[in-house]
Amino acid sequence: METTIAVQCPWCFERVEIWIDPSTRGQLVRDCEVCCRPWDVFVARDEEGRLQVMVGRSN
Repeated sequence: METTIAVQCPWCFERVEIWIDPSTRGQLVRDCEVCCRPWDVFVARDEEGRLQVMVGRSN
């Protein structure tokens, strides 16, 4: 099961769709497809398996 989710870049504020592998959990770094600045992406799943994604600025 592949999951695509729309997030907003914390730098340029553009909405971008990102793909999250079903087994991914924890933190990863990803670059914005629009402005190329780095994000910290935090991926979690609740007890029912629902995806929770937060995006913040990476230094």
